[in-house]
Amino acid sequence: MPKPAQYRSGSLIYFQGDPADKIYILQTGKVSLVYQDIETGADVRDPVQPGEFFGVKSALGRYTREENAVALSDTTVMIFTVPEFEAVATANSRIIMKMLKVFSNQMRRVHKQVSKVMAKEEQPPADGLYNIGEYYLKNKRFSHAKHVFSRYLTFYPSGKNALQATKNLETAENALSRYGDGKGPGVSVSHAAAAAAPPSGFSQEDSDKTTKAFYDAVSLVSQGKYQEAFMSFKLIVDADTSPEWTAKASFEIGRCMFLLNKFEESLKYYTNMLTKFPKHPELKETMFIMGQCNEKVGRKDQAVAFYKKIVSMGGDDAAIEKTRRALSALGA
Repeated sequence: MPKPAQYRSGSLIYFQGDPADKIYILQTGKVSLVYQDIETGADVRDPVQPGEFFGVKSALGRYTREENAVALSDTTVMIFTVPEFEAVATANSRIIMKMLKVFSNQMRRVHKQVSKVMAKEEQPPADGLYNIGEYYLKNKRFSHAKHVFSRYLTFYPSGKNALQATKNLETAENALSRYGDGKGPGVSVSHAAAAAAPPSGFSQEDSDKTTKAFYDAVSLVSQGKYQEAFMSFKLIVDADTSPEWTAKASFEIGRCMFLLNKFEESLKYYTNMLTKFPKHPELKETMFIMGQCNEKVGRKDQAVAFYKKIVSMGGDDAAIEKTRRALSALGA
């Protein structure tokens, strides 16, 4: 059974580099997660709120702690072993949602740091995305690397680094399957992508600003600040400095509407978006959200139609799998 534990103000709950075999829920008091900024080496502190989990990712991933956890006041926590946590999470979907929020915040933290580093190197968006993937791969964060290289190949299938991105994606998938995140031998990566000239009419300064604005808005989504994220993505779309960024931000606007429970508005927006971008890279995900919107407003038949259309598009990716589960849940 989970056990309560108390820590006095200033106590270290765990150290960076410690084995990770426990998961914590903050009940009372204040806890800060302290880690080093990858750019400056300075300490950065992330507060943990009462009711939130911490130590989840490293414990479930079976790799050592990435930060120090410090009690800032007299603190009470509930400590779970990994099997205990998995049992509780399996029986309670709210636990899973909180866990996903923790993961999102941790990914946001790393993305924010990496974006700061990449912005200083004055690269176009494709190169910045590619190098973020290399950063994750080199640091054995294979699930993150897999996601980033997949995104690179989705948005830049003919990019100058597409061949290497394909190889790196395969390396990340194999390492993740064989060793798991944070484990295994070091991975060698190719040299960083060389800077390329930005598209005509699209200055490097525009590229940097748009890249930063987009990932800042993504961070807002991970924090649950959907209205603020919506406004930020809308500014990118209105500026229309690059078709690729406009398309990506357009998708995120519709997703923000869905997360704000504005289901009819999301449907109308996505319908217009697909008129402008009929081959949008996020076509399947867009149609899935449109199906979800129809479910939310009680139009089961329309939802089923969207889901069946996605399945008919073929492929064996995650979008198809979750669409099949949605169809099954509707009895279709």
